[in-house]
Amino acid sequence: MPKNLSKSPAGKGPRTPASKPAQIAAKRPKLVQKAASKPPLKAVPDLSQERIVRALETIAAHLAARGKPAVERESFERADAYVWHPDGRLAAVPRVSRVELFLLKGVDRMRDILMENTERFANGLPANNALLWGARGMGKSSLVKAAHASINADRKPADKLKLIEIHREDIESLPALMEQLRASSFRFIVFCDDLSFDGNDASYKSLKAVLEGGIEGRPENVILYATSNRRHLLAREMIENERSTAINPGEAVEEKVSLSDRFGLWLGFHRCSQDEYLAMVRGYCGHFGIKIDDEALEREALEWSTTRGSRSGRVAWQFVQELAGRLGVKLTAT
Repeated sequence: MPKNLSKSPAGKGPRTPASKPAQIAAKRPKLVQKAASKPPLKAVPDLSQERIVRALETIAAHLAARGKPAVERESFERADAYVWHPDGRLAAVPRVSRVELFLLKGVDRMRDILMENTERFANGLPANNALLWGARGMGKSSLVKAAHASINADRKPADKLKLIEIHREDIESLPALMEQLRASSFRFIVFCDDLSFDGNDASYKSLKAVLEGGIEGRPENVILYATSNRRHLLAREMIENERSTAINPGEAVEEKVSLSDRFGLWLGFHRCSQDEYLAMVRGYCGHFGIKIDDEALEREALEWSTTRGSRSGRVAWQFVQELAGRLGVKLTAT
């Protein structure tokens, strides 16, 4: 038996040679030294509670800024007309593109009804939402803008009506606009030009809830005026398709046609006669000081309408612009 082997306990066999533990012990300092020589791992600093609070406050401030109305209540004094944007912004319109009320010919009955309704609303009395529908180019939107200007002509700044235009494609944001106007001391005409719906467009439901039937309803200081070429705001084929495909055709059609029923005032515009068309042309020429022989004016105006296949206020205005440009006359009121 080798001398360097120690005796093992009874029944356990020989022990490890005595030199083995010494060799292992000799290696340990080197391993420790080698491990100590490695650069320590870079500790990732934890965010302190204070930094977390500051970050949350910053996020809250950004959210509050986004939710803040773009136009404050008192800023409605800056202008009489605005354009609504679906991000919550109301852009002031310093000068509205419009014609004078007396220049609108062939719409006397509709003009008188709309003026009476608008004046009642401006005076804080009950008034109806109005749908101006019918032939294109017959002054539907011009009448709304002219009525607004005429009502405001003799009013104090604090009593003036505000005209707000909302685009057809933004109609789903109408409830947000109503919420912004509800608390104001001013009274508003919300105006949507060329309002209509096609196909599977369901945004008309937002309009229905605002007009009548919603929990909040239309604010007392807001009235809605809309223009459309369609009496029921829906394409005829859309209504007929509902009749042919729905399980209950009557209910399907009623649900869509009921939108126009929410407007208490319907004003129909029809194509004008030749005499009314010529009256429009003469009215514009007199207002802007365009000097031309009446016989020549009539001949040229009729030729202009024939080449366009229609007679309307829009066609009359386009002819007057052509005539004024040819004669070197600026379209400023005389």
